[in-house]
Amino acid sequence: MASSVRNVVSYSRRLGALRLSLRTGCTRRCASLVTTQPAAVATRRRRPIGIGGAQIVMSRSMFIQVQSTPNPNSLKFVPGVSVLGTGTADFSNPLEARRSPLARQLFKIDGVKGVFFGPDFITVTKSGEEVDWQVLKPEIFATIMDFFASQQPILSGEEEPLAKDTDVEDNETVAMIKELLDTRIRPTVQEDGGDIVYKGFHDGIVKLKLQGSCTSCPSSVVTLKMGIQNMLQFYIPEVKSVEQVEDEADAVNKTTLSQLEKSLADEKT
Repeated sequence: MASSVRNVVSYSRRLGALRLSLRTGCTRRCASLVTTQPAAVATRRRRPIGIGGAQIVMSRSMFIQVQSTPNPNSLKFVPGVSVLGTGTADFSNPLEARRSPLARQLFKIDGVKGVFFGPDFITVTKSGEEVDWQVLKPEIFATIMDFFASQQPILSGEEEPLAKDTDVEDNETVAMIKELLDTRIRPTVQEDGGDIVYKGFHDGIVKLKLQGSCTSCPSSVVTLKMGIQNMLQFYIPEVKSVEQVEDEADAVNKTTLSQLEKSLADEKT
């Protein structure tokens, strides 16, 4: 009994110290996350106006702000209204978009490879450098505006978006890892149109899943190792390394999609 009390006190003190250091911004010895601050570009439709080098376009009664991300193949669209409100939802292919009317419509645009929803933003990833954003953006604007005008729900209700992943049964180290992810790392990553989801901790290795603009970002490995890993190791000595993982469902969806694309290609020939 006395041992259990000591463990609880030790955990409470350690977690309290972590929260205090996070609030006071004590990160001078820790490598900051490797992210690029997005340059905001407000958008209007039909009638472009140049203001200070930024393009502003009016689109009915909705103003959509476009922000660049560290991933050149992803853009962050901020419609000025709530998207999910809380949590995030990631759609890496059309099969996963079945539970979202908006994601389904965005995937119908030729050149769209991925869709990601945040609390108040939408990240769209294109298939490659050969696809021109100047061609895609007008269609994306129109799709987003038409959807919000229809007042349909973002998700069909088959699955709820993920919010915090803290569990009451987490041990001390896991609880601190999740606390740090939720308070310092995820907000920064979400500013760049992506997200990071905790998937496990074993033998000193933290397993994370990248979503949104982070999925195919050229700097994702640098972000994981030089940013997230360094920060976790600074606050939590038990962390030895950080690894990127994929869900089993992601692998199945990719295989199914590849088979479908192959079948369609065979039919054309």
